[in-house]
Amino acid sequence: MAQIPTPPAGPARVRSERVLATPDELRDRLRQLGRAPAEAADPRLAMVREIVARHALQRGGLLPALHDVQDTLGCVPPEVVGEIALGFNLSRAEVHGVISYYHHFRSEPAGRHMLEVCRAEACQSMGADALWQHACEGLGLPEGGGTRPDGSLTLQPVYCLGLCAQSPAAMLDGRPHARLSPERLDRVIGACMDAEVNV
Repeated sequence: MAQIPTPPAGPARVRSERVLATPDELRDRLRQLGRAPAEAADPRLAMVREIVARHALQRGGLLPALHDVQDTLGCVPPEVVGEIALGFNLSRAEVHGVISYYHHFRSEPAGRHMLEVCRAEACQSMGADALWQHACEGLGLPEGGGTRPDGSLTLQPVYCLGLCAQSPAAMLDGRPHARLSPERLDRVIGACMDAEVNV
């Protein structure tokens, strides 16, 4: 049997830390090719560009940039992923991979209130599954959570709020609530909705 020759050993490939082009250089190249971003059509692109510029040269700056984009726009819309990718010299697929990996990031706007119910093991062992089911049914949402049709509240799972010793736990609008029962969760949600009506 013939032996397949192996290629000669060459120098080891080392990942370069050098940025191949700055975001402005890449944007200029796209303009020259006639594929400039449509800023006039979507004013969010200018805001995203500012955010990306603050983080683009920072090591690990993609996550802080995504957090800032979501804080500013309410989500990370698919229409701005290309601008983020351009700013970090990444592909759209790489940025989308980060967005889809972390449950915190949304591609659709959330409701006016955000209810995050912990679904991690410690909370599950103390009844989080029943609490989740109760929340979905009480809010009229499918089993996977989501946003109510009136836009008042978004229910989403999280995987650890750091309140394992006080489980089951949830967070409503950034405020943690521990040792929840279905009845106590109803009171927390009810107080939130009542406050919205009385404003």
